[in-house]
Amino acid sequence: MSVRILDGTKISAEIKAELAAEVQQLAKDGLRPGLAAVLVGNDPASEVYVRSKVKTCEQLGLYSEKITPPADISTDGLLAIIKDLNQRDEIHGILVQLPLPKHIDSKKILLAIDPAKDVDGFHPVNVGLLSTQQPGLVPCTPAGCIEILGRSGIKLEGSEAVVVGRSDIVGKPVAMLLTNANATVTICHSRTRDLREVCRRADILVAAIGRAAMITPDMVRPGATIIDVGINRITDPKTFESLYAGDQARAKQFAERGSTLCGDVHPRVADVAGAITPVPGGVGPLTIAMLMSNTVRAAKLRCRTRVVTAS
Repeated sequence: MSVRILDGTKISAEIKAELAAEVQQLAKDGLRPGLAAVLVGNDPASEVYVRSKVKTCEQLGLYSEKITPPADISTDGLLAIIKDLNQRDEIHGILVQLPLPKHIDSKKILLAIDPAKDVDGFHPVNVGLLSTQQPGLVPCTPAGCIEILGRSGIKLEGSEAVVVGRSDIVGKPVAMLLTNANATVTICHSRTRDLREVCRRADILVAAIGRAAMITPDMVRPGATIIDVGINRITDPKTFESLYAGDQARAKQFAERGSTLCGDVHPRVADVAGAITPVPGGVGPLTIAMLMSNTVRAAKLRCRTRVVTAS
């Protein structure tokens, strides 16, 4: 039986279509969700990411602003920008593109964002809301993982899930989301004893460790569902050959570009898994879709709060 490919690009398009319709309906009620993207300096990769986010806002009918302070701005200067955005009614979501220049206190900046506008879902208030199953803003990549599973008909309740990676951005929040969905969850990390055996128990295995091809076929129970969060760039020809021997399409791409993207899951895992997200085209496209979803959610929550306060 061939492995089922969980197409993140297709699912992302479905979510965006739903959001576009919702944004149109909100506009009739006089509400246009707004996102401010703060890009400090001129990091090329960050510029690409922010450009994509602003473009998606335009496609869906959201209001967006790109704010580009110089790379030498001080922490206090950036805090002043955040304070202003917190107070603006037309801005419902604030995104500070990471990484910030080393001289800026990133933690202080992220903590300064109004939790109600924290569309990345990183603020401790939103982390607390997630852990206590209250309405809040959830980190985009973990939320995307859950959307892929849910929209693909993968059963979560009663399933045994293993998350490899314990970062605050992906590992911990995706484990909480799975727990909230009544899965039985194990979080693994670099100190986990006998990682192979722990992973082989999983009905659902989420790989978010940040190491290319770390999850090998012998670590996967036959028929398991694999969510590969990793995005690693492979540039060494020997490494490429060891991972993708026989993949002519990928070999052509590698020859043209000098690199290819590889997840945290070894390509051969597809030989034993029941379902798997590809890299690229799996979890990645969901991240921006969920950022848009969070912006719309933040706008609705803010509007609801104002109505309650006024009454």
